[in-house]
Amino acid sequence: MAVLSKIRQRSALMIAVIAFALFAFIIGDLFQSGSFNSTSKDVGSINGKDISFEDFRIKVSNVEKSGQGITSTAAATRVWEQEVSVALLTSEFDKLGLRVGEKHILEVLKADQSIGQNPMFLNTAGVFDIAKFKEYFKSNPAQAQFLKDKEKDAELNAKYQIYNTLVRSAIFTTDVEGKLQYEMETNKVSFAYVAGLYSTIKDSDVKVTDAEIVDYMKKNEKKFKSEESREVEYVLIEDKASKEDEAEVKSRINQLLSGSVVYNQATGKNDTLAGFRNAKNVEEFVNSNSDVPYDSTYVAKKDLPAIDADQLYNLAPGQVYGPYVFGNYYCISKSYGKKLGVNAKASHILISYEGTQVPNQKESRTKEEAKAKAEAILAQVNANPDSFLMLAFQSSDDSSAQQGGDLGYFSPNQMVKPFNDFVFNNGIGKVGLVETDFGYHIIKITDKQDGIRLATVALKLEASESTSDKSFTQATKFEMEAADKDFSALAKQMQLNVAGPIVVGAMQENFGPLGNQRAIVRWAFEGDSKIGAVKRFEVANVGHVIARVKSIDDSGLVPVTQARAFVEPILKNKKKAELIKAKMTGSSLEAIAKATGSKVEQATDVVLANPVLAGGVGQEPRVVGTAFALAANKVSAPIEGSTGIYVVKNVSTTKAPAIKDFSPYVARIKGQTAGDVNRVLPALKDKAEIEDNRKQFNY
Repeated sequence: MAVLSKIRQRSALMIAVIAFALFAFIIGDLFQSGSFNSTSKDVGSINGKDISFEDFRIKVSNVEKSGQGITSTAAATRVWEQEVSVALLTSEFDKLGLRVGEKHILEVLKADQSIGQNPMFLNTAGVFDIAKFKEYFKSNPAQAQFLKDKEKDAELNAKYQIYNTLVRSAIFTTDVEGKLQYEMETNKVSFAYVAGLYSTIKDSDVKVTDAEIVDYMKKNEKKFKSEESREVEYVLIEDKASKEDEAEVKSRINQLLSGSVVYNQATGKNDTLAGFRNAKNVEEFVNSNSDVPYDSTYVAKKDLPAIDADQLYNLAPGQVYGPYVFGNYYCISKSYGKKLGVNAKASHILISYEGTQVPNQKESRTKEEAKAKAEAILAQVNANPDSFLMLAFQSSDDSSAQQGGDLGYFSPNQMVKPFNDFVFNNGIGKVGLVETDFGYHIIKITDKQDGIRLATVALKLEASESTSDKSFTQATKFEMEAADKDFSALAKQMQLNVAGPIVVGAMQENFGPLGNQRAIVRWAFEGDSKIGAVKRFEVANVGHVIARVKSIDDSGLVPVTQARAFVEPILKNKKKAELIKAKMTGSSLEAIAKATGSKVEQATDVVLANPVLAGGVGQEPRVVGTAFALAANKVSAPIEGSTGIYVVKNVSTTKAPAIKDFSPYVARIKGQTAGDVNRVLPALKDKAEIEDNRKQFNY
């Protein structure tokens, strides 16, 4: 990748219960990290059953070491969810008296590739050999604990399979339900109605207080249940280059451009050092003076900085351009000429076969069959070049099939050699067939890009030591004074901005636009971090964050600020409903329409399965349901609908014709309820008494 690309880079449901991580087959020493600042020995409890911190810490450490690049906090969250799930399900297994035998456990173990496909446990026919498996652990007693743990996991997995089957078997649909579904889809009602829409009253005419929102949440506690949270506001003092720093870097790069005169102590005379323009060894000059090493590769115009791309790309050999700013760098570049076809764009159709690196999953074929198919497709493409896209979509075994085989732009040697050689040795439009370890490729070269080779000196724009010292002094001063003064007033006085507040949970990692700042979140939940607590944090590559705990919410409900967007429209509509109902006076629809300044509307042949009112009104199931319940020509009381208050009069109801077989409707309901088994665990969690002490530990 070219130097400019390098600069760009530098500036730039529930968790499955039994899908336990399968760690390395031979376990090393356990990582001994994860201290805790609490006197508690338990990280939490589920229905009175404690979870030992030491066991928990070991499991978290193993997840961290699993090579997934997971953070300590995320690992702790994953293990916690697993512990909760296992505890709740194990309790259910015990209640049901579920038992599994050795054969069932062995089948689960065999499904684990690290065991079922391990060469140590396979016979000469390549089949898992139980005798060899048992003999290995008998002759290696040091691995006994590993086997014990794996068997324990396998036993739990086997029980879960049985439990899952039992739950699925218990979910069934009766003919009565099928009949109801049929009637909901086929019974029809026609009715007249008057609507007083909520939209006829301005939102500004009805106010909703925080207290009303809290009261609503308390009445609907399950919907708004939440862990305790903190609101944290902050001031950011960036550690970035000042105007003086920028001027200094610009001066340095200009000196490199033109050369300089320095005193030579050995000769006692001044020496003139060649600048970038006249340097004889440019590679040595760049590596000696640039913050980014010399790169001799050619760069396509699209990969050059957008603002300066035209000037850079059109430089004559030996010509210099700059200084210019690219990201966090001041740059000067010298051209060393252009080269044709430095990047290429191609599409391909891959026909794989058994034994290739990516064998076809849909159709098993031999190498000979694959070659014959590839040659047939090549003939089709040659006969009709425009058919390539559709043929790729229909026939290619590569994931690029969804893009019509398009692989985008790539540089030399990014593709396997036969593919690479065909593309870079032929012109645009060429179609051909090549074989690689992946199978047979029908390749079409669709474009090529020329490139320019640039030698670039790049000096990073960063805060000087003096500027960093000033930022540190300012941040420290703000932190000290904010402890006794009004946070916002002090920020205004020091010409700083207060950001946030940001609502965070105890096990959260992200802190608003600053990303992963676990240290700030953890501090906000420490025992001495009361409302008004202030602390300064150094954030790498950003600067200094002075955070303040603005509020603490341990009500068990989501913060009002978060709930308002959902709850406020509901409460406003309830208040609007009372205002509209008060106007709906009269014994007939015509009288009610006159009183409300609206008109009588008609709805024809509406069904309960799709209770939509025409005219853009949308779904109104309560209104349609009421219309079905009314006798002919009867007028209803006001109905609170989704979009307004309605009064309806039944015009006619048409009953569905009688049928004997409701099986299509039963099947449809079964399809809709197939996923209900996944609601078991959330229901168990909702009912359980769970105590989570993770915030007391250093994760």
